[in-house]
Amino acid sequence: MSWPSSRSLALASIAVVLALLLSPISLTDIAAKTAAPFRQPSSSSSSSSKNTSSSSAAPMTKPPVYFFSHGGPTVQYDTQHAAYPVLQQIGREITQKVKPKAVVVFSAHWQGARDEIYVNKDEHADLIYDFYGFPDHYYQAKYPNKGDAQLASRIMVMLSEAGIASRGVSRGLDHGVWSGFTVAFDPETNPLNVPLVQVSLFKSESPSAHYALGRAVSALRDEGVVIIGAGMSVHNLRDLHSVFDGDGAPLPYTVSFDNALREAVEADPAQREDKMAAVCARPDARQAHPYMDHVMPVFVAAGAAYEDRGKQTWTFHEGSMGWAQYRFGQLPE
Repeated sequence: MSWPSSRSLALASIAVVLALLLSPISLTDIAAKTAAPFRQPSSSSSSSSKNTSSSSAAPMTKPPVYFFSHGGPTVQYDTQHAAYPVLQQIGREITQKVKPKAVVVFSAHWQGARDEIYVNKDEHADLIYDFYGFPDHYYQAKYPNKGDAQLASRIMVMLSEAGIASRGVSRGLDHGVWSGFTVAFDPETNPLNVPLVQVSLFKSESPSAHYALGRAVSALRDEGVVIIGAGMSVHNLRDLHSVFDGDGAPLPYTVSFDNALREAVEADPAQREDKMAAVCARPDARQAHPYMDHVMPVFVAAGAAYEDRGKQTWTFHEGSMGWAQYRFGQLPE
């Protein structure tokens, strides 16, 4: 597979260290505000907002919620990587079986403010090449997409109703979205063909705040919207040299943390949030995620799933990276 140079890896490691030093602490204030028992609103509770499903149609099965381990900017070029056909299969599942009215995505590569969420309100989003040290053609990649300003506004209303501050912004799509989506929703062979709206994470490592963020937008599923969290189940750039200097064998924490996360995600939904939060307090957690940004999207996905069970559909352990893919809820009949 294509990888950055050793100098770039060193710079990336420094960047991660800086992120650890500069990033704020957990959102205890937001978590406390959203910790009250959540009552999922019905799709009829927001008749004044845009509804992406037809009012005359028969009740639909809620679409599943997904977590993508999205990989780096190499993923759309490395067709021999084990994750490539897996992402393709998940993409076909979504377009051909689930058939969403729209997609809302939360990427590890976009954090809003400590106590505020950002929502991309643009009708057309350019790409953000948020990486360095790669071949020139990586910075020429394209991913056609269309946004939905009304859906973005609807999301902000839902967040406000849940006590979460938000604002609409103009922003491109980061590679946490377009790299994996290029494989899953290839514009030529499996185009998404529905609106795509990206929403930020909090600028925090708070499992409870991100779980509550997912709960706040859960009712979008009643309208046929697929919610996707995009990150990595294990993500340690500091130790990425283990892939290049050896045979790519998984480091011990890659296996142990990924397995623990699976057990927590697949737990009874009534216990899932606590079990998932406990995973982030494990002794191996800071090895698996020196900063927790890449695991927070799975908390958003689990929150959005509400009472639906989570299932790990695939995983792969590669050096200091874990590639677990999750689906919450059932596929339509």
